[in-house]
Amino acid sequence: MDRHFDFVVVGRGMMGAAAARHLTATGASVALVGRGEPADWQKHDGVFASHYDSGRITRTIDQDPDWALLAKRSIARYRAIETESGIGFYGETGCLISGPAGGDFLNAVEAVVKRHALEAPLFDRAALRARFPWFDLPESSAGVFEVEGAGYIDPRKLVAAQVACMEKAGGVSISDDALSVTDAGDRASVALKAGGTVTGGRVLVATGGFSRAPGLLPKVPALAIKARTVVLAQLSPEQAEAYRAMPSWIDESAGPADHFYFLPPIVYPDGHSYLKIGGDPTEVEIEEEEAIRDWFRGEGRPEAIVHLKRLLARSIPDLDPVRLVSAPCVTTYTVHGYPYAGFVGSDRIALLTGGNGAAAKSSDEIGRIGADLVIRGKMDEPDYTTDFAVHFR
Repeated sequence: MDRHFDFVVVGRGMMGAAAARHLTATGASVALVGRGEPADWQKHDGVFASHYDSGRITRTIDQDPDWALLAKRSIARYRAIETESGIGFYGETGCLISGPAGGDFLNAVEAVVKRHALEAPLFDRAALRARFPWFDLPESSAGVFEVEGAGYIDPRKLVAAQVACMEKAGGVSISDDALSVTDAGDRASVALKAGGTVTGGRVLVATGGFSRAPGLLPKVPALAIKARTVVLAQLSPEQAEAYRAMPSWIDESAGPADHFYFLPPIVYPDGHSYLKIGGDPTEVEIEEEEAIRDWFRGEGRPEAIVHLKRLLARSIPDLDPVRLVSAPCVTTYTVHGYPYAGFVGSDRIALLTGGNGAAAKSSDEIGRIGADLVIRGKMDEPDYTTDFAVHFR
């Protein structure tokens, strides 16, 4: 017999798992549809997700007030989610943001610090060298260091924590892929890949870069899916201990092509500690769903790997890693640069997607917005200037 719930969330990623947790917290019956990370990426025949990673920067500082608020509200709930789930995912190591001293970039960063009354002192080049001896920056650089409420999260563990909280509150996990979501009159119906359906009073679809999949939704959202490459530097146990006090780091000291972000030592599923660097400067869009799968089965773009290795060697000149490895991910961009949260062709089917390269740290608040949307049947978020409207092709 097909199962029915008050709400069904399709997509077991960072936004979907967060939305499912917020929905179950109301006492509603909730199902979360989606498979977890595949054991073998090469042989996997389903969807992928970019949260298959162990390090993402978290910070409140953002020049955009809506993104800053999304982050601030999410970060404020991290510890409660850890406590409720029993799963630790947050490393409060602080976040360094550096760029040309006196330039527009750091001036804008300082304005955000003042707006939110953050503990984030400005360091000149000499102070940077003393406080962060591992990093090599141009003499013209300065940096703002966000001390509290910043650092990194482990996306894999955050999703696991959200799901654990959902299940603890009575939510049901369905390990399957969704083929289509349709309006069935008094309910919405989700057709499952393994056969059968699950229905909900409303369905929230949070499927990231796979939200354009043929037949999934009544209307196709306007999204740009871009391929990204990251590089991981494996550390010996001694190196990991020596670098233990490193913060997360965003640097715009050089030209746009050399902007990068950096994650401090984090233990990955293989038990080893890795530093992570990202900042692939290329704009490679992927159109077809199968091409997205193929991208995840690879190791990234060779040119981007060379570029990131060069930035890593330049920025941490004393680094002598055990090995360097690369990994692929995708970034999903919306038309207006904020997440989409709205109904799709029916007031029973809603879409929540579009991280725009900034959503990992903010995913809990984005999930709350999606949950509130399907509970109320309308968008009601007066604290944000954007309306989160979904655009379609």
